[in-house]
Amino acid sequence: MKYKVDFINSGYRRYYRAHRKEILRAIDKCFSLGNFVLRKDVLEFEGKLAKFVGVKYAVGVNSGTDALKLSYKVLGCGPGDEVITVGHTFISSIEEIVHLGAKPILIDVKEDGLMDVSKIEKAITKRTVGIVPVHLSGKVCDMDEIMRIAKKHKLWVVEDACQALGAYWGRKKAGSMGNTGCFSFISPKTLGGAGDAGGIVTDNKKLYERLLLMRNHWNITQGALHGFQPKAPKIMEWGYNSRLDNIQAAILNIKFKYYPSMLKRRREIGMMYNKGLKNLPCLLPIQQPKQIYQEYIIKVKDMWKFKKYMDKKGVELLIRDTIPNHKLKGLGMEGFNLPITERIAGESVRLPTYPELTDKEVLYVIKCVRSFYKK
Repeated sequence: MKYKVDFINSGYRRYYRAHRKEILRAIDKCFSLGNFVLRKDVLEFEGKLAKFVGVKYAVGVNSGTDALKLSYKVLGCGPGDEVITVGHTFISSIEEIVHLGAKPILIDVKEDGLMDVSKIEKAITKRTVGIVPVHLSGKVCDMDEIMRIAKKHKLWVVEDACQALGAYWGRKKAGSMGNTGCFSFISPKTLGGAGDAGGIVTDNKKLYERLLLMRNHWNITQGALHGFQPKAPKIMEWGYNSRLDNIQAAILNIKFKYYPSMLKRRREIGMMYNKGLKNLPCLLPIQQPKQIYQEYIIKVKDMWKFKKYMDKKGVELLIRDTIPNHKLKGLGMEGFNLPITERIAGESVRLPTYPELTDKEVLYVIKCVRSFYKK
């Protein structure tokens, strides 16, 4: 089906057309100089990421999923441990806990889709080692309360900020408050590259140094050909292959220049939806003053009927995760009682929000939503 307004693909194509010369020049430079693995484009991107988030250190990795895995691992998560997080999230937040042999303890979210912090302490046991708040859809969890609880019970905190690069909690940006913050730069994210990419941020130098080794097979000779030889660790550990691709870093370095204006445009689109869709039977997202607009999700009672109508009008929507993670057969998480998580899964509809949308297209989406309810 050819859509008048698609969900995201036009955003990729329009961005590429606007910055094609810069992108191709950066890729050509990588090939011309033979810069493919852990070269200066990665170092440059790590510096930009750390500065943007407001932390001392950043480590480029190959995905947001690996950012979570390496964060859990570097903080000592392992067999027999329990980690508190939410079920209302992309499954990687949960699965990487399981892959390390630990047990995810899922608590419910509030109506805004963020972790219900009032349920954290009730979920803590003698085996609890950490908390993973998920800053979903550009909004940030109550980090003041989460950090208070973590400090009280001597727990680590890994922020899943994959959907919140640039969002604030108070005066601090998402990812800067926990032991580590994790980001995804896969194509659909607000700062998306040309495939998979991710990053970890931290203010802890020891964690940073271990993450640099861990992402590259614990390879103490990783900089030998660059004229840099790091000090050999006294004890070796098993590492991973999770390097941020140098060409991806070069592409992301270009996009970082335009990122503030892209966030501004996303906010403008969000405000247009707020104004154009008010007083309708659908529920608009609960928003925060300093959030970013990674997604714009409305709650619709008859969401499949709604989608079918919007398809006919030529507007592509995204409906996903209709079965909550804890209800997926075979994962062994059916015992968790998460009523809000379950209800949200059956109501959530994502509207197009990419910054390359024109005002005319946004107004057309609004017109179609309003006509559905008039009908």
